[in-house]
Amino acid sequence: MVMAHSLVQVLKGQNPEEIIDILAPEWSRALLERMPGVNETLSMPVGHGRLGWSERLALGRSLRGRYDQAIVLPNSWKSALVPFFARIPLRTGYTGEYRHGLLNDRRKLDKTRLPMTVQRFVALGLPKDALLPPLCPTPRLRLNPADPRVAAAAAALSLRTDKPILVLCPGAEYGPAKRWPTAHFAEVGKAMVKQGWDIWVMGSGKDLDAAEEVYILTGPGCVNLAGRTTLAQAVDVMALASAVVTNDSGLMHVAAALGRPLVAVYGSSDPGFTPPLSKTARIVSLGLECSPCFKRECHFGHLDCLGKLFPERVLEALKALPSPSLTQENHRIVPSGCTHPAPPR
Repeated sequence: MVMAHSLVQVLKGQNPEEIIDILAPEWSRALLERMPGVNETLSMPVGHGRLGWSERLALGRSLRGRYDQAIVLPNSWKSALVPFFARIPLRTGYTGEYRHGLLNDRRKLDKTRLPMTVQRFVALGLPKDALLPPLCPTPRLRLNPADPRVAAAAAALSLRTDKPILVLCPGAEYGPAKRWPTAHFAEVGKAMVKQGWDIWVMGSGKDLDAAEEVYILTGPGCVNLAGRTTLAQAVDVMALASAVVTNDSGLMHVAAALGRPLVAVYGSSDPGFTPPLSKTARIVSLGLECSPCFKRECHFGHLDCLGKLFPERVLEALKALPSPSLTQENHRIVPSGCTHPAPPR
């Protein structure tokens, strides 16, 4: 959802007067409300994995006559039903799961030319044979530490903000092969506490066990926020972070879009496919022969790609981060790092 903002920026760049609404799960509303260029969020009434034919049909009928184009980012057959039922004249997306009758502006995905997810999103906002811009726009969230929502979230969670703040995000919903060991996170936390920082551990309710381990092992100076925040609060208080250390996860992309200096730890996943899109990010990875494997669990049973990536590596990367600035200007991130390779000859 964060990476979809690059597409929004491309569409707005072509026509600043264009009105862009996004149909998405209700949970994502907090992100979309903080994205410049998004007019309205429409809630998808059907949960992931459900067909919900009657609900999709009713929603599509309610949207008839409102839109000139729909851009369908997921590749599933179900995701193309609402635009079809809405009779939107131009329905754009990759062919995906046999969507020949549902999309009338079908694109064939060339994974060699478009290796990154964000590139694939941006390409759908351009004519079929258009070249991508040399740099894709960087996703950004319209938020800064002076925003009243930030102060309100910090107050609601009883957070002190008089010290530099390191946010640790030990969760990753995909599976254990994306999760740096909790003991490593805690070693980083303890080292930064000694330097006068406060530590906030963040994550969803699914990350409670990992977050609690990090909290206990880190000791004094650490606050466990996992499962205590709404998504909106998590986004708002992360805007206060002086630095973030995170697995390859949704919160990693949130931190990048907020312009927070961050260190992203990669194991089984590929930083070339879904990197943090920010000039203030550093990636650490061992680059073992067996990675990236894209497995949920290590098929060798050792998880060396993460276990042998020791805390000292991350602490060195933290030292190399740009000094955090909490000014509004820091949140106007210029495009960075989202380059694409030349098409194969």
